[in-house]
Amino acid sequence: MTSTETTSSGLLNQQLLDCIRSCAECAAACEACAKQCTQAGDQAMARCIQLCLDCATLCLACIPLLARDSASYKELCRLCADLCEQCATECERYDDEKMRACAKVCRQTAQTCRQMAG
Repeated sequence: MTSTETTSSGLLNQQLLDCIRSCAECAAACEACAKQCTQAGDQAMARCIQLCLDCATLCLACIPLLARDSASYKELCRLCADLCEQCATECERYDDEKMRACAKVCRQTAQTCRQMAG
């Protein structure tokens, strides 16, 4: 069985589940970070807000493709990993606990998605 196949009982294997969890956690962190940045009202954070929202959206899009072992998930995971890295880099520019936490989750998700992309 490859790392992307389901078990004989039809349940997802651990690597797929880890990626799904990571994507969900990243989406939540990015949404929270974008909300905080929006509430700060600082126009300089516009790029961070956009990247966080894009990252959250793409992470959420990966989840159903991974869950159903879609033939397209590798390509989407590759794109998601790239966007997670961009988002992390942007969040790291600011000295803020929530933004640092977002960056950390984004980096972890980028790594998990790259593993799934092969």
